[in-house]
Amino acid sequence: MCLILFAVDAHPKYPLILAANRDEFYGRPTQRAGYWEDAPDVLAGRDLEAGGTWCGISTTGRIAAVTNYREPVDEGEYRSRGDLVADFLKGDEAPLEYARRIVAEGDAYRGFNLLIGSADRLVYCTNRSDDAVRLFGPGVYGLSNHLLDTPWFKVRQGKVGLQARIDRRDLAPDSLFDLLTVEDLAPDEELPATGFGNHWERILSPAFIRSEEYGTRSSTVILMERERAEFHERVYEEGEPVGGDSFEIGPFGAERRAE
Repeated sequence: MCLILFAVDAHPKYPLILAANRDEFYGRPTQRAGYWEDAPDVLAGRDLEAGGTWCGISTTGRIAAVTNYREPVDEGEYRSRGDLVADFLKGDEAPLEYARRIVAEGDAYRGFNLLIGSADRLVYCTNRSDDAVRLFGPGVYGLSNHLLDTPWFKVRQGKVGLQARIDRRDLAPDSLFDLLTVEDLAPDEELPATGFGNHWERILSPAFIRSEEYGTRSSTVILMERERAEFHERVYEEGEPVGGDSFEIGPFGAERRAE
């Protein structure tokens, strides 16, 4: 993912609300969200190049999402960051223990930000900060391709939009998807300096990204209760919507009916 907006214990029905965009090269092969044949409890899209995922949920109530940390490319050999999400969703390790173990192994991955947990406990970890593991309290948060709540233009704009929707109880999936399709460019004076020059910083500054080869490939909305959740996905090809799916999960831990 390249933008994750989320709220923890900020709504009476949904202790966890998540709205996120995955940005990627258009040519990278991807499978739409669905239950995985090799891990039937996992509901997520799939990166068909490396085999992992960027965001997903499990029938046991586990949730995970990752963003890359934007920095000049290191050509060394690293594990796929998509495995961080997939392995948590498939496993049963407690979120804090998983986060601490992953941070200890952080040199095996390029820069990442990882959210893992459940409706009851959500944890953040990164391999690009000394303050590497954090347990969330109530609030609205934003994460892009820097550290948690770094006040990039789209993060600030997105957090304000999510808070406004929570305040007016407007959590229909369409409303949250609208939040993710904002294409406002950051003013030049607010562009970050991550080593790619102002041309690319400008292209990458909106919530929804379009360019000739790279952009927003999918959007995900998750509305999570204590014992069940809604999972909604919209898919794009070169910036244009081409479909989507919605799923209802729960009660967590119950046997899923064959589809």
